[in-house]
Amino acid sequence: MIKKHIITCTVIIALLVMAKVFAYNMPQAAKSISKDEKSTTKKDTVTTKIRKPLSLMAQLNFAEESLPLGDTKVERKMKKTLAAHYFSNLQTNSLHRKAAEWFPIIEPILAAYGIPEDFKYVPLVESGLDGGTSPKGAAGFWQFMPGTARMYGLKVNSKVDERKNLRKSTVAAAKYIKELYSIFDSWTLVAAAYNVGDSHMKRQINRQHQDNYFKMKLNRETGGYVYKLISMKEIMEDPVRYGYRAPRALLAYNAEKAESKTAE
Repeated sequence: MIKKHIITCTVIIALLVMAKVFAYNMPQAAKSISKDEKSTTKKDTVTTKIRKPLSLMAQLNFAEESLPLGDTKVERKMKKTLAAHYFSNLQTNSLHRKAAEWFPIIEPILAAYGIPEDFKYVPLVESGLDGGTSPKGAAGFWQFMPGTARMYGLKVNSKVDERKNLRKSTVAAAKYIKELYSIFDSWTLVAAAYNVGDSHMKRQINRQHQDNYFKMKLNRETGGYVYKLISMKEIMEDPVRYGYRAPRALLAYNAEKAESKTAE
């Protein structure tokens, strides 16, 4: 009888001990889980910060040549040029209509000569808003001077002016741009040289001991030329952001291009 009581007491004591051990371990496990959760949350926060989208300035480029980040002077100039191209300032959709008409002709020609696609914005900057002939005699889509046009295979005389033929003048421009790249080895410098002339550009590079377009001191027109090209690229690729209602033809063309790039 005594033996049975001893066994019963032993079992009860054992159960009490186990209950205490279990009760002690539960908060510890909860703390451990809490620490893990905090750690996971912290990691997720860090990951979110890392995946934060790049700023607009970091995304901007011309022919894959980016703006120097952290340069307040460059950023200020870029923002000012972009603001000048808002619909609220230009008050016209003609650039988007011309792009829808011109780009399908220009792009394949540039590609055939190995010229970056971003140069398709040159005619929009050169003649998109004004057109006609400049006071210096430059004319056509790519605003060629008569002598330069003839040098690259265009007929310019009293009867014919092939500078006003989009296809032929684009072929001439592609040849000229390709030649400029063999001299400057930088697409931003090529664009600047297209605007001001290769001889003048070479002189400035030698005089300033500088071959970074964004850090050079150039005349007002040339110094802002690449900024204008980047701005034109922006308003064509993202018209809504800048207050435009792009024609359906251009939107469809952009969508088709984006789809083909994704497929590649």
